[in-house]
Amino acid sequence: MAMAFIWISSFVLNRQGMADSEFSFGFLRWLWVIIPAFLALCFLWAKLTYRFYKYELTDAGFRREQGVIYKKYVTIPYDRIQNVDIYRGILARLLGLSDLHIQTAGMSAVMGRYGASGVGSEGRLPALSQEIAEQLRDELIHRARQPRNQGL
Repeated sequence: MAMAFIWISSFVLNRQGMADSEFSFGFLRWLWVIIPAFLALCFLWAKLTYRFYKYELTDAGFRREQGVIYKKYVTIPYDRIQNVDIYRGILARLLGLSDLHIQTAGMSAVMGRYGASGVGSEGRLPALSQEIAEQLRDELIHRARQPRNQGL
């Protein structure tokens, strides 16, 4: 694919009256540096994102913390939890992973820069193992169904 692009671009440039000596592929030498550096930065960013993504079940509710540069802390009280779903796409099933989505009362749309942009969940835990996702779902549903002190 890349060789075809190079051949076509040199053909087009030669058709426009440019000589071969005027067009250089010197930038291709930098690709051997740029591509591995980009891949290393992506790997580092993925490791840092994984390192700074935490969750815990507290007495007050489900607590999630994420972010490498900007931190985001979310606490979902158990009495607001309405539904806990497990999603497994084809690639996730092949890898034995699951996404856990915690849907709450009052959070029916994902709010973005331009307003509501679709149905989402307030709590999302990506790439959990299947066993941990099922255990966590059962525990969250159990804690959400427990009666709380309401009113007097």
